[in-house]
Formats: sequence, structure tokens, C-alpha cells
Amino acid sequence: MKRMEAVTTFEFVLNTIIAMIAGICVGIERQMKNKNAGLKTNALVAVGAAIFIGISFQYIDLPNVDLTRIAGQIIVGVGFLGAGVIVKRKREISGLATAAAIWCSAALGCLAALGMYIELAASTLIIVFINLVLGYYNKKIYNNNHKNQSQIT
Repeated sequence: MKRMEAVTTFEFVLNTIIAMIAGICVGIERQMKNKNAGLKTNALVAVGAAIFIGISFQYIDLPNVDLTRIAGQIIVGVGFLGAGVIVKRKREISGLATAAAIWCSAALGCLAALGMYIELAASTLIIVFINLVLGYYNKKIYNNNHKNQSQIT
């Protein structure tokens, strides 16, 4: 495990830019599908998470400082943000995948700020794969189930 230490201004800016790129990768897919939270939202969530983690590094050498509390607060705050894109209509709920993408973008921002670039790249690819490939199959299964449902009634 690598030792955590305060980041330089260059590292802070670099990590924030890398977080933005990861957020954009997730956001492009959401934007292409015309979702409420797309390119800009996912990029901003990733950048925001990276900034908060970066800020916490400035206090790393102070006694009684627990950096994991910042990550915990990011999770809570982004959960609140994600809840705003979930909509319930009659017998249908939408926005869950978009909320999950926002949550994942925050995690990507945290990875970028921690300098965990390999983990960040792998996680970004996994998230984009889930949204693209599994999203396609999810829609196909959903449409098939609704087609079968209408034939029954």
C-alpha cells in the first residue's frame, strides 16, 4: 500500500483533469441515450469528487485526520444527487441506471484523485461496458417482456 501524502498543485490539477476525462467517458453514453444526467453531469460529479479528495490530502499530516470520512461524505452527497434523477410514474420507475452512473462517476473521481490510474482505467471501461452492452440487453429483455405481457392481457 502506498503512503498517502499531500499532493502538489500539478498533481491536483492533473488528477482533476483525469477525473473529468473518466466522467466524460461515462457521460457520453448517458448523453447519447438522452438521459437527464449526461455528459456534463457525470464529468462534474467526477471532478467534484476528485477535488474533495484532493482537498483532504492537504490535511493528511494533521493529527486526528481521517481521509476516509471525505470519501464517505462524497458517497452520501452523490446519493442525494442521484436520487434527484429517479422518477416514479404509475407502475414504472426510471432513472435508476442514470443515478448509478452518477454514483460510479464519483467513484472514478475518487480513484483519479488517489492516483490509482490503472484501477481508474479498468473501472471506467467496466462502467462503459455495463452501460453500453448490458444496457442493450436490458432494453431487449424489457421490450420482450412487455410484448409478452400485452399478448397475455
